[in-house]
Amino acid sequence: MILLETRNRIIEEVLFHRFNSPKPEGIDITVADFDGVLFHISNPDGDKTKIRVSISLKFYDDLKEQGGADEFLKSIYGEYLLESAESSYDISIQYQYDSLPEDKAALAKNAAMLKRNCFAAVFHLYFDLQAKGGGQQTTAIVHYRDQETMYVSAHKDRVTVIFSTVFTDDDDIIIGKVFMQEFKEGRRGSQTAPQVLFSHAEPPTELSGTDALTGNNVGYITFVLFPRHFKDATTRDKTIDLIHTFRDYLHYHIKCSKAYLHSRMRARTNTLLKVLNRARPEVKTTEKKTISGRTFARK
Repeated sequence: MILLETRNRIIEEVLFHRFNSPKPEGIDITVADFDGVLFHISNPDGDKTKIRVSISLKFYDDLKEQGGADEFLKSIYGEYLLESAESSYDISIQYQYDSLPEDKAALAKNAAMLKRNCFAAVFHLYFDLQAKGGGQQTTAIVHYRDQETMYVSAHKDRVTVIFSTVFTDDDDIIIGKVFMQEFKEGRRGSQTAPQVLFSHAEPPTELSGTDALTGNNVGYITFVLFPRHFKDATTRDKTIDLIHTFRDYLHYHIKCSKAYLHSRMRARTNTLLKVLNRARPEVKTTEKKTISGRTFARK
């Protein structure tokens, strides 16, 4: 299976090109990402020596209020983070062309991970909360898509992450269940993997008393993360990279599976049509002549 990238490749390549350009260039690019996220790269006030990257997330208020996103982003981007974001956007970072560091590739990569780092704030907060004993704070509820929500809670021995997702087709539910079963089977081969639970139509008991959706097209995926999954910085970053893209990962592979099945069905149909065409009897035409030797065709 393909793992989705945690950074926006377009943002990274555009910034890397601009950072290494021999002279400042004008730029005005808008890029869409998963979960309704929008990036905007521009020159504020037309100043080509300044490159501003802004991001719009419909759910940023949830991350700010329940995950401390503002403080977390400040710790990562430092002086590059603007106190006032661009109009219609939630966060803006700005680079001065004349004072870029030597490692421009790392700078471009870090900017391209702006969406990931916004998500990471809530995970870092609850990982730290679990390390202190857990249970001291209510569940973080992030409405990351329309009618879809992420729940994060810390307990004494674990951190629970629950994704609610809406399946648009009945086929998606069936294929999604197959994927969830594969996750369960995969845990048998690796005892260090997190526990994965899937519930259909009804939310898990952890969400009792919340506004969690119910219905035949609603599914809930629960990840049970133990301290070994976020024991150090490297492990923590890897866990965040994998889990925050899970919803997009799941639906991406559901669509890929359906596309593959359809392509195989079309290929099989073409093969059967060729077989039927070969089995069709050929119509023999006999030449008829008159008594004088002339040929004629019946119309």
